[in-house]
Amino acid sequence: MKILVTGAAGFLGQRLITSLLAGSGRVGRLTHVVAADLVPCPVADPRIESRVGTIADRHFVDAIVDDEVAVVCHLAAVLSGQSEAEFDLGMRVNIEGTYGLLEACRRLAHPPRVVFSSTTAVFGGPLPKVVPEDMALLPQSSYGAEKAIAEHLVTEYTRRGFIDGVVCRVPTVAVRPGAPNSAVSSFVSGIIREPLAGTESVCPVPLDMRLWITSPDVVIANLEHAVSLPAAALGGRPIVNLPGLSVSSAEMLDSLERLGGAQARARVRCEVDPRIAGIVGTWPEAIDISRSLALGFSQDRDIDAVVQQFIERKA
Repeated sequence: MKILVTGAAGFLGQRLITSLLAGSGRVGRLTHVVAADLVPCPVADPRIESRVGTIADRHFVDAIVDDEVAVVCHLAAVLSGQSEAEFDLGMRVNIEGTYGLLEACRRLAHPPRVVFSSTTAVFGGPLPKVVPEDMALLPQSSYGAEKAIAEHLVTEYTRRGFIDGVVCRVPTVAVRPGAPNSAVSSFVSGIIREPLAGTESVCPVPLDMRLWITSPDVVIANLEHAVSLPAAALGGRPIVNLPGLSVSSAEMLDSLERLGGAQARARVRCEVDPRIAGIVGTWPEAIDISRSLALGFSQDRDIDAVVQQFIERKA
């Protein structure tokens, strides 16, 4: 089976490709992975074909989507902070790039499974404590709006039978290793990662603000599950709110202290940034995940398990 992964050189892209090639999930044996991104995919495996380009370039997209592609995992995106700062770029990549990719898939002889990585930022405005499945979308950021539009494209192409789509609304992923990225939510990893590395960090939102998060291992397992989930199980509703944990910044810092010590906790100070807090505050603090759990998607046990996962991976 041949799979195309966009955003392949990113953190989730690399981990997803590694997991797929290891055959650790329910996906069948892979013979070929096309790893597309702005830079070469650093994962080393003879089954990987690294392709460098942007999904905003129709010629590039047409070159990487061929009749042998059975699955497309579309992770490439301009993230929340950069989408807000560079409106035209976000629109070009997150909407036009997705549209071009779907059009290329539409031309294939057999509709491919398309797993689209979306975001809980599609929600916004006044929200209940627990967002229900049928909550109307009212995004309060450019990133959320772009992803909401792309969701509608994926669902329409699925309805028409051009693709076999699954939209995965991914919670904030923590704890990410490496350097901070352009996501507004980057601090969610930073308030754990940096203190454990011995450097100071700033929490830019009120400590009682609740966040909807998931660990890297669980989100990769869930994306793999989306690749192999039978279309019939979705019942004509291809959008799935992936399971997450609802935790406050204070609860994350309590976990940091339990697992990393008081010195690590002391390296984090709270300095509210109105811009960041204003955007993050429009996101759901909890979502009804009864459907996604019934569909077989996984959930982290608790915040300590999330932090411990990072500590063990880092070691």
